[in-house]
Amino acid sequence: MDYVIQNDRLQAKIVSKGAELKSFKLKKSGREVMWQADPKYWGRTAPVLFPQVGKVIDDTYTYRGKQFHLPQHGFARDQEFTLVSQTETELWLELRDSDATREVYPFAFKLELGYRLEDAALRAFWKVTNVNEEEMYFSIGGHPAFCCPIKGEEGFDGYYLDFHTDKRELTNLKFGTGYVSNETEQLQLEEDGTLQMTQELFAHDALVIEHHQTQAVSLMTPEKQAYLTVRFDAPLFGIWSPPGKNAPFVCIEPWYGRADKEGFTGTLQEREWGQSLKEGEVFEVSYTIQPEDYEYAR
Repeated sequence: MDYVIQNDRLQAKIVSKGAELKSFKLKKSGREVMWQADPKYWGRTAPVLFPQVGKVIDDTYTYRGKQFHLPQHGFARDQEFTLVSQTETELWLELRDSDATREVYPFAFKLELGYRLEDAALRAFWKVTNVNEEEMYFSIGGHPAFCCPIKGEEGFDGYYLDFHTDKRELTNLKFGTGYVSNETEQLQLEEDGTLQMTQELFAHDALVIEHHQTQAVSLMTPEKQAYLTVRFDAPLFGIWSPPGKNAPFVCIEPWYGRADKEGFTGTLQEREWGQSLKEGEVFEVSYTIQPEDYEYAR
């Protein structure tokens, strides 16, 4: 099923598979904000990552002495969600556990994903409810991909990221082979908190920025005109574009969890940045996507 919400300025389309945001358009210009999932580069647009973000070691984790196999980013992105409610400007979809999910993730849960148009921005909501009689462990994150360059031509070289900070550097936790390493590097920012992008920036996979170093990231044209901003409260986030593909999109990903570190041997409960809920508790967070409504002609 496809669902559309809209207001005077914006229109968004969400599909029932994965409750994934597939289109977000500015009505005045008709400009599409979201990457349109060309499999030549990456065949998704904005999957929600649950019950894990990234990879666990060998796609296997241990809980109460038993091993469970769960591939990268979990299963929610490939599940059919059911409609909870819809108005002209707001939509809520829901996923509950099943026999199939409990084979790879031994918890009962209710996952509700919502989208609301708020004047000039789209707010995405994540709501996780623990319906077990025991503590539940999970991670959740977003993976939205945005057109970059702004009109979708190949290659974003010369475009900028604005980290909305007065810091001159950010600490990036480097990736290894699908996992993060114990090695960090300093991303050197310009005086205005921006970083010019090149293909080399993502040569080793995503940037992983932890510890609330900033709570907003903008995409900017080569003239440093911001045309899209993502705001979040997440403690860490990723910035990604597929290495070596010269892809015309960049992902800005708020996370409440991440991939394991290389060599990690702990249990599900011991994963870094993992979330937990006691019986009956609810985890609720959101982030916003705000595009600027103008035509960029270069």
